[in-house]
Amino acid sequence: MIELTTPLSKETISQLNVGDVVSLSGYIYCGRDAVLPRICKELEAGIWAKRGIDLRGGVIFHTAVSPAGVGPTSSNKLEIESSFEPLSNAGVKMHLGKGAIKTETVKALAENNAVFAIIPPVTALLESQTLERECVAWQELGMEAFYRIKVNNYQAIIAAAKGKSIYDHD
Repeated sequence: MIELTTPLSKETISQLNVGDVVSLSGYIYCGRDAVLPRICKELEAGIWAKRGIDLRGGVIFHTAVSPAGVGPTSSNKLEIESSFEPLSNAGVKMHLGKGAIKTETVKALAENNAVFAIIPPVTALLESQTLERECVAWQELGMEAFYRIKVNNYQAIIAAAKGKSIYDHD
């Protein structure tokens, strides 16, 4: 098991390979269908910096944050998967969710020295490993808003790294 603490460095990410099992601790961001396209629009318009949220070395967990806890949603939804490249360009080093992603997305991750990790849908377990939660943008979206949470020992499997995917069948 490879222990990781956020923020993640370029060097740390460059050492990860498909199939590696990681344990993730520190602050991560949570967003899914409703909020990730908004972030991408603000990045493209050059206004994201006004929020004071630094994504460099960050992790984006594809989830909503509810009183019941957090659990991964499918990362291959159009609104989510189309956010991988712009968010990686903005410095996000790990995208955390579930499901197979497109070959083009795997290549975009490699070009940005970023990875995709899958996490099992174990909401009750993840809740016990979620130490803090804070809404940082779009509070009006409720559990679909952009959150920052502090986690301890979230375990995941690297599913895409260095242009390869765990879902490849070569």
